[in-house]
Parts: sequence; C-alpha cells; structure tokens
Amino acid sequence: MSKYYMEYYFGKEGGNILYWLKKNILIFIVIAAVLVFFIFVSKKDTSSPLSASLKSSDMDDSIEPPLVEEAPETQNHTAVVDVKGEVTEPGVYEMEEDDRIRDVIERADGFTENADILQVNLAQIVQDEMIILIPAVGQEEENTVNDSAGEQGSNNKIKINTASSEELTQLPGIGPAKAEAIIAHRDNHGLFQKAEDLLEISGIGEKTLETLIEHIQVP
Repeated sequence: MSKYYMEYYFGKEGGNILYWLKKNILIFIVIAAVLVFFIFVSKKDTSSPLSASLKSSDMDDSIEPPLVEEAPETQNHTAVVDVKGEVTEPGVYEMEEDDRIRDVIERADGFTENADILQVNLAQIVQDEMIILIPAVGQEEENTVNDSAGEQGSNNKIKINTASSEELTQLPGIGPAKAEAIIAHRDNHGLFQKAEDLLEISGIGEKTLETLIEHIQVP
C-alpha cells in the first residue's frame, strides 16, 4: 500500500506511519533475526541427548539414598585372674584382656602397707587364669606372677611369659640385656603365643632360638 493510499484511507497520520516503517525496516529485520536465532538455540539445547542425560543423572543422584557406614563389630574378651598376698581385697577378678596388672591392683583396692611393690611389674598385661602374688616387704623374692597354680613346672622349663629377668638369664645365650628385652617385648606387645615370637626381639636369631626351645615353655 503506497503512502498516498494510506493518506487517503487514514489521513496524513497514516502516511507518516508508513514512511517511518519503511525507514526503519532494517532494524526490524535484525531484531526478528536475533529472536529467531535465540529461539532455535534454546530448542536445540533442550532437545540435546547430552543435556537430557545430564538432567537424568542429576535426578538419579538427587534421589540416591546416602550410604551409611556400618561400624565394625568389636568383641570384648575377658581374663579371670586371682590376686593374692598384700592387697586390700584379695580374690578373683574378671578383667579385660588388654588390662594391666596395675588395673587389677586398683580393682583389689590397692596395696597394703606391707606390700613390696618393687617386686611387681605393674605394666604387665593380664591373661586368663593368671595368679598374681603380691609379696610383703622382706619376703624372699619369688616370681610374683604365674599363669597357673603351679611354679615353673616339674619339667624345669622356664615359662617365657612369666619368668623374671633372673630366671631368663639362666637360659643359654640369654644375658641380662636380652632378658630385659624379652620382658619389655612381653609388656609392650602382649604374651608370647609361640616360641617363634622370640625372633621379633633384636639379638635373638634362628640359632639362638634352636638352643632355647628345649629349655622354655610357651602356652
């Protein structure tokens, strides 16, 4: 429709509108092209398989239940020990397997005034059926801890788990330094379960162990 027709039907104002539209037609074309481009891009993004898979994985992650770590089951083993001698409350006590003799003494309400505590290894770990004998001051020195009611045994073998330093030095190839090393290992790592455990001690090798086996007793 020409400017003259616009003026004829709509007057002078109609002619001016048509003139303004023709003058700015390029701007309208650019705006329309930009709108079409954005509409095309947005549709392509929403229909992309990668976008769909990412959205799906996000939804799966959001509904996945949290993992709950189960605490490992712990088993508490006990050791029944018999405390005798110079303690306030001698008797039989049930202790935990990693308790020390000092814990047993506390359960027995402590030492008496006559107890010779220098003969007691308070750091030693307790074991089941252990007898703990607390000597009095001036009493002849003897083994204060035994793993059973008997002494070193009728076979004259040294009980490696209860022997004192003096008793250990009676073994072939064991001097005072190695005897103290055996006691320290016993106190820090627990009782020996087999003769081969002695190989963990510095200075005791295969040859030394061969000479010791016939002279020691290990539970």
